[in-house]
Amino acid sequence: MPHKQLPRKQSISVGRGARKRDEDLGTEVGEGADEWAQSKAMVKPPDQLELTDAELKEEFTRILTANNPHAPQNIVRYSFKEGTYKLIGFVNQLAVHYTQIGNLIPKDSDEGRRQHYRDELVAGSQESAKLLFAETEVQEEEEEPKEAEAEAGSQTDMPAAEAADKVTEEELMTPKQPKERKLTNQFNFSERASQTFNNPLRDRECQMEPPPRTNFSATANQWEIYDAYVEELEKQEKTKEKEKTKTPVAKKMGKMAMRKMTSMESQSDDITKVTQAAKIVERMVNQNTYDDVAQDFKYYEDAADEYREQEGTLLPLWKFQNDKAKRLAVTALCWNPKYRDLFAVGHGSYDFMKQSRGMLLLYSMKNPSFPEYIFSSDSGIMCLDMHVDHPYLVAVGHYDGNVAVYNLKKPHSQPAFRSSAKSGKHTDPVWQVKWQKDDMDNNLNFFSVSSDGRILSWTLVKSELVHTEVIKLKVESSATEGVEGLQLQTVGCGTAFDFHREIDYLFLVGTEEGKIYKCSKSYSSQFLDTFDAHNMAVDAVSWNPYHTKVFMSCSSDWTVKIWDHTIKTPMFIYDLNSAVGDVAWAPYSSTVFAAVTTNGTTHVFDLSINKYEAICNQPVVAKKKNKITHVQFNPVHPIIIVGDDRGHVTCLKLSPNLRKMPKEKKGQEVQKGPAVEIAKLDKLLNLVREVKSKI
Repeated sequence: MPHKQLPRKQSISVGRGARKRDEDLGTEVGEGADEWAQSKAMVKPPDQLELTDAELKEEFTRILTANNPHAPQNIVRYSFKEGTYKLIGFVNQLAVHYTQIGNLIPKDSDEGRRQHYRDELVAGSQESAKLLFAETEVQEEEEEPKEAEAEAGSQTDMPAAEAADKVTEEELMTPKQPKERKLTNQFNFSERASQTFNNPLRDRECQMEPPPRTNFSATANQWEIYDAYVEELEKQEKTKEKEKTKTPVAKKMGKMAMRKMTSMESQSDDITKVTQAAKIVERMVNQNTYDDVAQDFKYYEDAADEYREQEGTLLPLWKFQNDKAKRLAVTALCWNPKYRDLFAVGHGSYDFMKQSRGMLLLYSMKNPSFPEYIFSSDSGIMCLDMHVDHPYLVAVGHYDGNVAVYNLKKPHSQPAFRSSAKSGKHTDPVWQVKWQKDDMDNNLNFFSVSSDGRILSWTLVKSELVHTEVIKLKVESSATEGVEGLQLQTVGCGTAFDFHREIDYLFLVGTEEGKIYKCSKSYSSQFLDTFDAHNMAVDAVSWNPYHTKVFMSCSSDWTVKIWDHTIKTPMFIYDLNSAVGDVAWAPYSSTVFAAVTTNGTTHVFDLSINKYEAICNQPVVAKKKNKITHVQFNPVHPIIIVGDDRGHVTCLKLSPNLRKMPKEKKGQEVQKGPAVEIAKLDKLLNLVREVKSKI
């Protein structure tokens, strides 16, 4: 073992010699240090200011703030929520001057404790190895004399014994080190980590009805092919025979007509194949285009109504217009009794100096961009009505006195039935038409009223209209003496009428003179009653849909009046400060009605909330340009449609206050139905009757 320690001593001596040499060199360098310092001189830049001691001692105070002077103050970022660029108020003032990524770990941390424990294990293993090494040296010294004796005795076992000693020595010399954990890369690895919470995914699915399928099968055998060829040959022979009999001029004309017919047929065949699909696609595109309006129609309720007890609003939805009917006024509106989204619009002119064509358009709320049906006429359409049981039949009245019936199942430009001067017609404009129950022979019939003072009943017999005179309006106490003492009776000009909901024979007629006549279908020469209603022409008369005694009228004298037909004087009178074009009862309440005036305002009344004034007065169109002519409530949805004299129809949604239902009481069911509505209106009428009786 001593021969192994010799190299260590040599290395130590070499180290000492090297240290001496370095010290000698250091003394040499230190001697020349003063010379270097002497040669050092201050060098001033040529443009340096020469300041006095007072200037040098002067202090300049600078206030340090946490704000970064270089930070931008006008950062703008795009807001996806609002869809615009917005100025950011908070600006980051932090400025980093120096950063260094270190690998120091706090002693108290988990990683620090782990490393400390590992170092202790390594140090302990090394100490145990040194102790083992010292014990082996002592044992070797004691065994040397024994080995010399053993060598003399047995030399044969030497190789085996030496091999065993070498193995034990190597095992003792190499200390058993604990298995170290592999260290991770310290430069780009972080032991700590945090995991963000992942939001749970949601699946949104929508199932649609599969498109209907039809199986079509047909056999094409030789006989069918042969029959088809034979039919074609027969047609060709017939056409040849006809051409032989024709003159040369007629032949040319016939060829031209045939070409036109074939071209039209081919075009129509091509269009009809895709008509239905194109209509569906058009509705889908419109639904996407007007999605916000459709959402408002379905779900929007004005939240401000909670803070307004006796006021409501109208929310504009769609606006219906067509280029062909741009300069024509809306003269009539009517909802389809079966399809609740479909309504008919009559176009004409109320100015007798500017009479031209007329149009009948049918719009659907599913497609606001274009009408479903278009019919044009030579004379302006002044009124229309749709049949309750046959919703495809539309009766219209024209300015020239004619009436017509359009069939939507046969969408031709010409009406299915039309009156004429030969078969009989009105001599003045027809102001209103109404479908009635079928006659004794189950023929469809409708009534019409005109300025010529006649109310006619029109019956659809086969392919023509047959009319009978129901009543002729005569102005009472207006007989004047003519030539030779003849008595001349002045004819009353009918402008509006309405039939009773329950009493089939009873109806009301409004006239240009401002009177309202209560008439019966059974008496053609006498009125049941006469009401001195208005000072100007009566524009509309309408029975209440719930109460059998109550009706309403409006006039150009700015008033709307509510009547009990058993009393001569009106129950309620409302002055709207402008000529009233139309009135309509709400289908959901006996006390709610709407009126439109020529100054472009829509008024909605609810007598149960306020008996004295409207709970909604809202301008719908510009005052100077447009005048509102008609209004209609939808039978199901809480919307109204309003027409003006420029051909536009606006759809408006009623806010919750305009359609208030009775409040629910604890432990009681809310009573609904016609009986409740009748009682509600009766209560109001009784109050008015009591006041009148006291007066």
